[in-house]
Amino acid sequence: MTTPKQIDRVAWLALVAGENREHGGNDGYDDEPAEHYSWDSSVPNHARVKVGDAIVLWEERGLIGASVIESIETAEVDKWVHRCPDCGKAGIKRRRKQPRRYRCYKCKAEFDEPRSEQKRVTAYRSKHDRGWVDLAGCLSAGQLRPLAYLPDSQNSFRQLRWGNFVGAVHASGLDVSLRVLDAAGEQIAGGHARAVVRARRGQGAFRRALLDQFGSVCAFTGKAPVDALEAAHLYSYATTGRHDSRGGFLLRRDLHRLFDLGHIAVHPTEATLDVAPALFAFPDYASLHGKGLAVPLTAGHRRWLQEHWAEHRTSVPQPLPAV
Repeated sequence: MTTPKQIDRVAWLALVAGENREHGGNDGYDDEPAEHYSWDSSVPNHARVKVGDAIVLWEERGLIGASVIESIETAEVDKWVHRCPDCGKAGIKRRRKQPRRYRCYKCKAEFDEPRSEQKRVTAYRSKHDRGWVDLAGCLSAGQLRPLAYLPDSQNSFRQLRWGNFVGAVHASGLDVSLRVLDAAGEQIAGGHARAVVRARRGQGAFRRALLDQFGSVCAFTGKAPVDALEAAHLYSYATTGRHDSRGGFLLRRDLHRLFDLGHIAVHPTEATLDVAPALFAFPDYASLHGKGLAVPLTAGHRRWLQEHWAEHRTSVPQPLPAV
């Protein structure tokens, strides 16, 4: 069930199309979905997007993830705009396999080189990594489009019905939580961005403290190369805005991500791994279910793990299905 806060959140559905997203015949944008999104003043709704708004990123295959915009950088820049030499419109696409390199989707002309010119625009770039939630595979493009206020729009930015989106995510059947996003949104609204910046700058010291404490050991699988290990918070630093080495483990990158999403949890009293049923199809992860940790737990660890368990689990660990 969605809350009034979720229903009232301003949200934008933003299209990502690979490393070189094209819009209006330009040279593309440098998107990194989990961290930032770029657009410019040639894009409809470009100036309506604000700090504190939710941003939901998708591609033609479906949903990628969602977050809350922490900041927006702006700059005046010159960009190349490529137009059809016949009709002068920018609705052109580069083709890789056809003899003529370009096709105009306005007048249907085919040509080898566009008419190019520079245009002064305002460039925008969001920062939104703090509350990022990976939702790949949760909703298809066909399920996402009807959630926009203008489902048939072709705009890169479309305003999204946030309450409907949250409901669709919860109904997807995947074990995902938007609480990290909500916590980041509350902190941004409260004006605490500076505390989070300080916390991120301490990430290196946090990792060094964990290496001193545990050695080169993944808490879930045992000894591992130092370069393969990341410092994982057992609590949400988006909420607390601080590092505490008493509340962290070293984890392999893939396990760190799965732990953050709640796909892997630790039973706070039995100190055993609980793997979500969605991962049972992957033998390397399924084999971890029910196994003990490779590091000892302190009372502080158990307290943080209890909160993580309460957020992502509603029952005792489930046994693996019979093979």
